[in-house]
Formats: sequence, structure tokens, C-alpha cells
Amino acid sequence: MAKLYIVGIGPGAVENMTIRAYNAIKKADVIVGYSYYVDLIGDMAEGKEIITTGMRGEIERCRMAVDKVKQGYDTVLISTGDAGLYGMAGPALELADGIETEIIPGVTSVFAAAAELGAPVMNDFCSVSLSDLLTPWETIEKRLRCACEGDFVIAVYNPKSRGREGHLKKAVDIISQYKDAGTPVGIVKNAGREGNDRRITTLSDIDYDFVDMRTVLIIGNSGTYIEDGRMITPRGYGL
Repeated sequence: MAKLYIVGIGPGAVENMTIRAYNAIKKADVIVGYSYYVDLIGDMAEGKEIITTGMRGEIERCRMAVDKVKQGYDTVLISTGDAGLYGMAGPALELADGIETEIIPGVTSVFAAAAELGAPVMNDFCSVSLSDLLTPWETIEKRLRCACEGDFVIAVYNPKSRGREGHLKKAVDIISQYKDAGTPVGIVKNAGREGNDRRITTLSDIDYDFVDMRTVLIIGNSGTYIEDGRMITPRGYGL
């Protein structure tokens, strides 16, 4: 019986993929994904049927993947990072219509970025997407305030796009009401893949021009500090 594999490919490079993700892609008959994500897996897509859509074709991709499984083809539906975090696992399961599915986790951007920055997420953290395409901005603001009140390390996804140039500045203005201006902030562009660049700065000194849609920010908690060019959040061992 054919199966739908909902796969997180991690940052994109093969060396950062899990073995399960690699094996699922290699054995699949069909690969479905956003065109940029399919490009990331390169030679692994050779010899397979490839189905791609543009950036906002998520539901269309899910439906096409389900249809291919019903036609008898093992099909991989890919997301960058982890398919269960801002990825395709949710809508794919909602549309699965009784077919057999398997979700394969991947390294998400916050962990890929954290590894490049040092150890910024050693304690409790949360992730907040600034995209208001599916979530009202009022809800995003509430989540930011609650995260700050809990002194969480905050991973900020989707900080900027053509239609959301000012969202990051608005978010930082909210966070600055709760966190000190000197709070360390790690900014990583294209974490774990080609075009990678990173900076460690503070909440009051963020270079908004450096940030683009493929950037993740990690904003420290009250204990986070910078040492030897690395961002560290203590776990609490009392070292």
C-alpha cells in the first residue's frame, strides 16, 4: 500500500537531514513541495516525479500529494525545518482522507540557528511567527507579551516579507517594554545552508536591514549573556 511521508528536511543541506528523511526521499516515487524546497534537495530528486507550487500553495500541495498516494505512489511532501512546526504536517493530516501517513521530523531553524550562535536556547523558550497571513496581528502581540512576562527565550520566525516590512520593529518595540535593552539577540540568515550569515547583537541595536524572510532571531532571557562571540543562556546548574 502506498504511503504519504510528511518530511522535514531540516535547513536543506543533505548533511543536516535525518537518516529517516533521507531514506524516505530516496525511496519515494513522487516528491511534492514548494519549488525552493525541492531545489534544496538537489540530486535526491532525480528520477522521481516532481510536483511543485509557489509559496502560498500549501493546501494545493497537500491535495496533490494525497491524490498521488491514492493512485498508488509512495509520496514525499517536504517542508524545510520540521514539518510539524509551521510546516505541512497539520494541513496534510487534515486532508489525508484515510490514506496511510508517516511524519518524519527535521531540524528546525531555531535549533540550526542556535548551534551557530552558541547555546542560546538552553532553558525554556518559545517560538513566535510574525506572519499575520493566518494569525491575526493582535494574537501575535498577545503571544509576544506573554512570552516576555514568562521570561522565555524567544525564537522569532518569519520576521520580514515584502508585505511585512515593519512587523519586526513593532515586535521589538513590544518586547522592549519587558526586556532590557542589552538583552542578547542572535540573528541568523539561511541557517545551515548556502547564503548563511549571522550576527550577535542586543535588543536595542538590531540591524533591521540585515533581516530578510529567511532569517530567524533568537532573543535571550534575563540570564542570557555573550562570551567569546557566543550567546549563552544558563541552564541553571550553578557553575
